[in-house]
Amino acid sequence: MDLESRISLAKRPPTEEIVTEHELKELFETKEHPNHYIGYEISGKLHIGSLVLPGYKLKDLVDAGCNCTVFLADWHAWINNKMGGDWQALKTAGEYYREAFSLVSPKLKIILGSELYHDNDEYWRNVLLIGKNSTVARTSKCLPIMGRKEGDSGDTSFLIYPLMQAADIKIMNVDIAHAGMDQRKAHMLARDVFPKLGWKPPIALHHSLLGGLSRPEEGEENAKMGKSKPETCIFIHDSTNEIKQKLNKAWCPDRIVAGNGVLSYVKHLVFREFKAFDVHRPEKYGGDVSYSGYGEVERDFVAGKLHSADLKSATADCLDRIITPYRQHFEKPAKAKLLDVFRNSKVTR
Repeated sequence: MDLESRISLAKRPPTEEIVTEHELKELFETKEHPNHYIGYEISGKLHIGSLVLPGYKLKDLVDAGCNCTVFLADWHAWINNKMGGDWQALKTAGEYYREAFSLVSPKLKIILGSELYHDNDEYWRNVLLIGKNSTVARTSKCLPIMGRKEGDSGDTSFLIYPLMQAADIKIMNVDIAHAGMDQRKAHMLARDVFPKLGWKPPIALHHSLLGGLSRPEEGEENAKMGKSKPETCIFIHDSTNEIKQKLNKAWCPDRIVAGNGVLSYVKHLVFREFKAFDVHRPEKYGGDVSYSGYGEVERDFVAGKLHSADLKSATADCLDRIITPYRQHFEKPAKAKLLDVFRNSKVTR
């Protein structure tokens, strides 16, 4: 594959930024198979924002020739009290995550943090080296990556979390550190500190975050999609009826684009998966219509030519088709058992 095609794949949506594109070009010019990683804190069931959307980017990077690794951060999850801090629950959930990401691409390498850290003195030495070259104030700025704010009370392990993220990048010899935009600060920490230690800083690639289906809070651009609020997102296990019900209840005021989660699903998911977006409706409401690009959908929606109810119905059909392979895989008895761990109320996070 030629250089421009590889760069185009890396920049393809849902990529939002690359720090820096010049470094990426140099990397592709000099290395046929760069090392990539994306890290996931093990917690609740996966949804379209945590598996499907980043899965598209993972497929792009595999096609661009990258050695792609999905890092399942069980230690980080334990620090952040996910799965109730229950190690056995984290282990089972890790098996579920491994299974799910293996469906994205058979070329992905999937590794647990506990597998990487075991009997690894170099890793823990690097954690301390990174900490010695970063101030408490600088490290604290990374806490929003954990869903926490600077100044939040908590145990000291919270401060170790971003140092471990940077050390993960070093120990795996990562060329491209990939995550959603919410993890940007951790990558910038690595880019700041690595040169001080004589290490090559990683290129940071960040994809867009998929918003939720509820109305955005005041001051927010998009509603948050959260596992603790199942009505705000589509899980990869949702039934056809559950998807339709969630879309029917979604915040989607006619003619309004800003903060509209339904439109964002059409933009980031539907047109990534399908060549056309088909809307079926009675003749008295305009009859069936097929869109070949997101811009056409948004144009008609803003003009009042596409009603929110029709938009929701068509989007629900597309999302159902997208997650069907994942849902069917986990309906197999041997795989369904992995979901039992999430039925304990203490480990739903």
